[in-house]
Amino acid sequence: MKKRISLLLLVVLALTLLAACGTSKPAEHAGASTNDAAKTEQKKELKFGATAGPYSDMVNKVIKPLMEKKGYTISVVEFNDYVQPNKALASGSIDANLFQHTLYLEKFATDNKLELKSIISVPTAPMGLYSNKFKSLDAIEAGSTLTIANDPSNLARSLLLLQDIGLVTMKKDVNPATASEKDIAENPKNLVIKPVEAAQLPRTVDSTPLAVVPGNFALAAKMDLTKALKLENMAENYRNIIAVKTSDVDSQFAKDLKEVVQSADFEKAIDEQFKGFSKPEWMTKKAAK
Repeated sequence: MKKRISLLLLVVLALTLLAACGTSKPAEHAGASTNDAAKTEQKKELKFGATAGPYSDMVNKVIKPLMEKKGYTISVVEFNDYVQPNKALASGSIDANLFQHTLYLEKFATDNKLELKSIISVPTAPMGLYSNKFKSLDAIEAGSTLTIANDPSNLARSLLLLQDIGLVTMKKDVNPATASEKDIAENPKNLVIKPVEAAQLPRTVDSTPLAVVPGNFALAAKMDLTKALKLENMAENYRNIIAVKTSDVDSQFAKDLKEVVQSADFEKAIDEQFKGFSKPEWMTKKAAK
C-alpha cells in the first residue's frame, strides 16, 4: 500500500510540473505581445533635426505647428554641418531631419552603411552664382577667381550649375553625385576655382569676383536670391527631403509628416514665408490639376 501511495504521489508531482511548464509559455508569449504592442504604439514626441537657417525655420514655422495640430510634440535640433544630422538620425538621437537632397542622402548612407530613407521632398532654395563685381554673365573676366563649396554634395551641384551657364564643361559620363573640379573638361574663361567650406561662401562674395552659394547659406546670410547672376535649374534629386530611419518609413509619424507637407496649409505657408523657393514636381503637378 505504501508503495502504491508513493507511486501515486510521484505521478501527481510529475503532472503538476508538466502543467507548470505548459502554462509558462503563454505567459512568455503574452509578454512578447505586450512588447510588440509597445513598439507599434504611435510615437507622439519627435526630435526633428535641421541645419541652421531656412530649413530649421521651415520646420519651426511650418512643419512643427502643423504636426502639433495632429497631437505631436516637436523639438527642433539645429546642426551646423552636413555630417551630424544623418549620424544623429541613424543613432536614434533624432527621429527625422531636413537639410539634404536625395543624392547626398543616398551616397552618405551607402558610404557610412546607414539605413536612412527619404519620405518626401520639400520646396528648396536654389543655388546661385553671385557677384558684386560683375553685373552679367557676359561681363565675367577671364582668370577671375570663383569660390565654390568643398563638400562633395554642393561641389558637384555647383559644377553642374556652372556647366548649365556655359562657364565650364564637365567630362562625359561624370557621376553627378561625386563630380569635382578634377572632372572639368573645359574652362574657357580659365576661372580660378577655389573650394571653401559652404558656410563661408556668402562672406566670399565681397572678397572674390564670383561665388556659387547654396540657397540655404545665401538665405541664412540674408542674401537676396533674386540678385544672383543666375539661379540653378534645379533637378528633382537636388531638392531637399525629409529623411527618417528606414525602419520608420511606414510609421504613423512618418505618414503624418508626409500628409502635413502635402497639405494646402503647408503650401500656403511656403508661399507667404519662403518666397523664391523652388517647389518640387509633385507640388507643381498638384497645383496644375
